[in-house]
Amino acid sequence: MMRALGETDMLTRGDDYPLHQTPEPMAVSGGNRNFYDRYFFNGYSADGGIFFAAALGIYPQLDIMDAAFCVSIDGKQHNLRASKRMSSERLDLTVGPITVTIVEPLQQLHLTVAGNDSPITADIRFTARHQPIEEPRFIRRDGPRLLMDYTRMTQNGHWTGAITVAGQQIDVGNCSGTRDRSWGIRQVGAPESQPPPAGAFPQFWWLWTPLNFADHCGFFHSNDDGQGAPWNRRGVVDMLSGKASEFEPEAIDLSYHSGSRRIKRVQLETGTGSLSITPRTGDAARTFYMSGLGYMHPVWGHGMDHGDLEVAHDVIALDPMPAIDMTTIHIQALGDAVLTIDGHEHHGMGIVEQLFIGPHATSGLTGLMDPSA
Repeated sequence: MMRALGETDMLTRGDDYPLHQTPEPMAVSGGNRNFYDRYFFNGYSADGGIFFAAALGIYPQLDIMDAAFCVSIDGKQHNLRASKRMSSERLDLTVGPITVTIVEPLQQLHLTVAGNDSPITADIRFTARHQPIEEPRFIRRDGPRLLMDYTRMTQNGHWTGAITVAGQQIDVGNCSGTRDRSWGIRQVGAPESQPPPAGAFPQFWWLWTPLNFADHCGFFHSNDDGQGAPWNRRGVVDMLSGKASEFEPEAIDLSYHSGSRRIKRVQLETGTGSLSITPRTGDAARTFYMSGLGYMHPVWGHGMDHGDLEVAHDVIALDPMPAIDMTTIHIQALGDAVLTIDGHEHHGMGIVEQLFIGPHATSGLTGLMDPSA
């Protein structure tokens, strides 16, 4: 029986690009409802006076696209969030007032925040300093259930343009930062109605440190299990020359601020020297709550359905020692870094992203969110 034209058509603008990975139209992304495709950006001034971050997520199986743009300034974090039903159109990277434009793939991207009911607008560009780093593929199961299976690429770079917050225009031409792209399977949208039966104590230990130096760039990340053994880890230094030096230390020498789960210092051996990172976690203005971008947010979690289009804004106070809960445990903190190569020190700064849930035996964490001693 011949179907009527348009009856089940799923063709979109993406189908005119040679990017298909299956015989299906681009609107179809496999059979897992947790498939996602995501952009992330951050930027910061050297003195930490401004920190900003943005994200845009695409969830084809849920037919939802969401975005956020956040600015930390003067002891407050402004969070602008938006969500839309995308009608399977994956190339329309505008969600409410927030738009991501690919100017030159793997080199330059343009972010804009149009006028809206919040005090935030922006017109900024990110330019990469080096070729992207492909992190090892992340595959993790919760018992028999596939919890994650995704790829991420990371780039350090610099910013141009301006952000307006509450009438104050801020030139970001002196800001460095990082952007990443990830795609694959992670838990998104509403919780599953029947998760796997409870087994091991919930545990996720995540450390991510992209770093900018005047003549070098650096990067290190680690996912560890409850015993402290890594199941996904990679380090790279000096990508600017095009000759990246990779390292994977057997151990991470780190300490936490007493009474918290926030890192005080990280020390790594790189094979040709060392890398020391000191997050500014004791200073409230230097800490960014990832819940602003939807991570573990009770209302604006990634892929949640807010109808055809919804835009919201809030402001939260930055606190150097907040109560430990799901909205404050996942942070990015500005950090000072010293890279030693063949006896020569290079001073820079970057981000220490941390999400520590459950135990981590080698660094002394116990319980679900119990603070360090």
